[in-house]
Formats: sequence, C-alpha cells, structure tokens
Amino acid sequence: MDTLLDAGTPVTEAALAAIAHMPTASLPALMDDAFARRLSDADFMRIAVWLAQKSYDEGGCPIGAVIIDDDSRRILGKGHNTLVQENHPYHHGETSALRDAGRRDFGRTTLFTSLSPCEICATLLAMRGFHRVVVGDVTNASGTEAMLEARGVRVDILEDARGIERYARFRAEQPELDREDWQGLAASR
Repeated sequence: MDTLLDAGTPVTEAALAAIAHMPTASLPALMDDAFARRLSDADFMRIAVWLAQKSYDEGGCPIGAVIIDDDSRRILGKGHNTLVQENHPYHHGETSALRDAGRRDFGRTTLFTSLSPCEICATLLAMRGFHRVVVGDVTNASGTEAMLEARGVRVDILEDARGIERYARFRAEQPELDREDWQGLAASR
C-alpha cells in the first residue's frame, strides 16, 4: 500500500501534526513501518505536544499522550485530555491514549506524555505494566516519577519547550481548570 510518509519522507512538523490528528487506526494509511522506525523519542514527544494543543484548542487542558510499541516504534494509541470536552473527570491524556490502544500487554511499550502524570494516571500506568514512560514537562508539574520508578517503570525526562510554554500559559489563563484537572472540582472553588 502506498503511504504519504515512507522511508524517504523527511520528518517535519507538518508530518508530526498530521500523525497527531489522524485516528490511530488510520495511521497505516498515512505512514509505513520504515517511517515509524525513523521517529525519535523527541518526535513522539512532539506528537504528544500536538495532541496537547488539540485539547487546548477544544477548550480543554493541554495534555497529550502517545503509546508506542518498543520494537516496531508503531503508535498503538494516542489521546489528549478531554475533562472539559467529554465532561469526564479522568479522561486525561494518558487514560485517553490507553483507551485508544485497547486491551493489550503493555510490557514492551513506551508512553510519551506532554506533562508529568497525576497520581491516578501514574498508578494506572504501573498497574498496566508499562516498560517506560517519557515525560515532556516536569517544569509545570512533577512528583510521580519516583513512584513510577519504585514500581519498576523506567522514567525518562525529555522536556519539550513548546509543551512547557503551552502548559504555563494555560495555567496562567485558567488556574481553576488546572486545579480541577489535578485535584477535582472542589479544589477549583
């Protein structure tokens, strides 16, 4: 099958944005295995940041996540925070990516998240047996990295300047929504 993104296609911001916005199940029509293997950790983090931007553009909290297979580097699931959009208190970026990935063994996968996960998401990632979590922003939020490591999850920090700036701006614009996302509606009052 011919794809738009193949071994000879440069990895560009436009390509990463297209990957972020296309449904996961349709990604094989967009990119082939050779292109997926060329994506770096920084590229996957940028996809997570594009997903965070998508949430922000929809009126939500700017947090995105991507799950990849460690061997093939294929995207298995991706998502963004939809607390506001779906009126659901735990549709965080990580849980949305897990829901998109479906029922599977996560033992040989990596989750890229644009912001340090909350305690609930970190617990869920450890419970589901993730091999590795890569965090794109510990400047605006951190604290669960040690808990993940204590539960056998490798944690790498790969801060993305665009993601850090986007979350800082969101927190300044909507501090009540930021608190609600982390601590519940009662904390935002």
